[in-house]
This record gives sequence, C-alpha cells and structure tokens, in this order.
Amino acid sequence: MPRKRNGKSHGAPTIAQVATEAGVSPATVSRVMNGRFVGADEIAERVLQAAARLDYSPSYSARSLALGHTQAVAFVAPDLRNPAFQTILSGLSATAGDDGYRVLIGDSAESVSEEPLLAREVRRRCDALVLCAPRMDQEELSGLAPALQPMVLINRSGGGAVPTLNVDYYSGIRSLLEHLHDLGHRRIAYVSGPAHSASNEHRRAGIRSFRDRHPETGVIEVAGGASSQDGFEAVDSVLRAEVSAVLAFNDLVAIGLIGGLQDQGRSVPEDISVAGFDDIPFARYIAPPLTTASVPHEELGIQAWYRLRALIKGQEPAHDVVFQPRLEVRSSTAAPQSSPR
Repeated sequence: MPRKRNGKSHGAPTIAQVATEAGVSPATVSRVMNGRFVGADEIAERVLQAAARLDYSPSYSARSLALGHTQAVAFVAPDLRNPAFQTILSGLSATAGDDGYRVLIGDSAESVSEEPLLAREVRRRCDALVLCAPRMDQEELSGLAPALQPMVLINRSGGGAVPTLNVDYYSGIRSLLEHLHDLGHRRIAYVSGPAHSASNEHRRAGIRSFRDRHPETGVIEVAGGASSQDGFEAVDSVLRAEVSAVLAFNDLVAIGLIGGLQDQGRSVPEDISVAGFDDIPFARYIAPPLTTASVPHEELGIQAWYRLRALIKGQEPAHDVVFQPRLEVRSSTAAPQSSPR
C-alpha cells in the first residue's frame, strides 16, 4: 500500500529513498538486501530498519538482474495431464524447494512444433531447465541444447554434454511380453504411443527383440497415443486383431482400453488380458488392478534436481543414470481362457 506523508499518497518507496533514510549509498542498500554486504553490522541494521520504516521491499526482477539468477528453474513436458509427468514434477519441485528454488512449468501438449519455442521461452525466465521426454527429433534437440543449458534431459539424449536420466523402456516392454508369454498368450496386440515419442521407438525395439526370441508369438501393432481416450478408441482395432492380450504404451492408454473393452461386454482378464507401462499412482486401484512396468518417476525428478543444482553452481553433475522398470503383476493379466489362436 502506498506510504502517506503529510496527508499525501506517494508511490512505493525506492532503493534511493531507503539509502537517504539510512544515510548510505543505494549500492549499500542493494548489497544488504541481496545478502552480499560485508561491512559493519550496525550499517546493515540501519539499512534494514530504514527499509522497515518505509515499508520497502526489493523488486524481485531487479534483484534477479542484480544477482544474475532468478532462484527458479523450469520443467517442460509433453503432457502434464499424464500422472507420470506430474510425479516427476512433484519430485523435482519438492527437492528444488528445499534449496530455495521455484519451478516454472511448461506443457507442450504433444506439439512437436511448439516444443522448441516453449523451451526457449521458458528458459529465458529461469536459471536452468529440465526437459522431460521431448518429442522433437534428435537433430533439432542436439542443435537446440547449447542454447538451453544449464539443462537436464529426461528420457532423451542431448548429444553428450547434457546430463541425462533415462528409463530402459526396451527391457521394460520385454519383461511385460515375457510375462504374457509365460501365461500362455501367443497373439498379443501392442497399442503404440505418439508418433514422435522416442520412448515408443525403444518399446518397438524391445518388441522386435522379443519376436526374435519367440517367433511363435505374434505381436500386432495397433495405432494409439498417450491418453486414455486413445486407448478407448483403439478397442475396435484390438478386437479385430483377435488377440488374447493387449499391451498398452502407458497406463493411461491401458485404462482407456479396459473401459472400452468393458463397454463392449468384454471381461478383463477373462476375455482379454491388459497390461500398461509406468505404474502411475492409481494403476493399482482401478478394476481390475493393472499389471504394468513400474518406473520410479519421483526419483527421476529428485535426481534431475541434483544434477541441475550442480550445473547452476558450476560443479560437475553426477553421472547419467538408466532406471530399470520393475514388473508389477496384478489382476488385469491371466492365462488365456481358450487355446491360443
């Protein structure tokens, strides 16, 4: 609220007014307010008392310019409706908050063209960036990386100079397929992810490896996406494929599949088994509870902050990590009721 003097309203007090009130220079006031004053304690106390009398508070943007940092970092992801990305963000925000940093958020809404623009824009407003599962192609990502640093990448590679944290989707999808194979399934559908998703390509590589090992088992790819609606809309294609089990790109797609199958009178897992990927928080609470590959998303966010903090401080970040998903077998998968086709 503007301070009143002699019955007249004045604007917010300035650093120059605080300096006059305290009998020091504006530079001294700035150093005291920024925690960089190394002079006598009584001078610092005089400045603080003057600031209190004038109801002065420093401009955040001016303080950021003076210090050369904003005490903020950014998190950019392709779709924050996905609980997997939300959990990564939660781990990042909580850990960064412990160090006095805020997290700005950017959601590219699965737009490959929007993603580079968003990453550049949000990076200008903060000290560093976590770019999570970007959809842009590798050449564009590698070319953009120098302009975004300090940066940590999750589920992509930036060309060697950028710290990365990855999930082994290749082995995760193979574990799920081996589980379905062990149950007796010999014809399985895979509802694929977004066309520009690098992790979808890693899943496909795992599927090819599984096929080489089990040539008697068919894995049929069905177009999908990353949302529950994509899974719901893929149900007709899955049923036309005449499979006894279906493996979804992620848990959201799997939940949509279960809903769509039940709408068509199909029982899971009695008529068809369904498995997902990610182990989002409510995967175990749907009916039936979802078999999935569990990914430590919160730990991804925590580890991203540790590396980002090191970069901000000019230190060497910890080594890159590849997290191994853990198979979580629940009630959505079972042995096929009839003989494999």
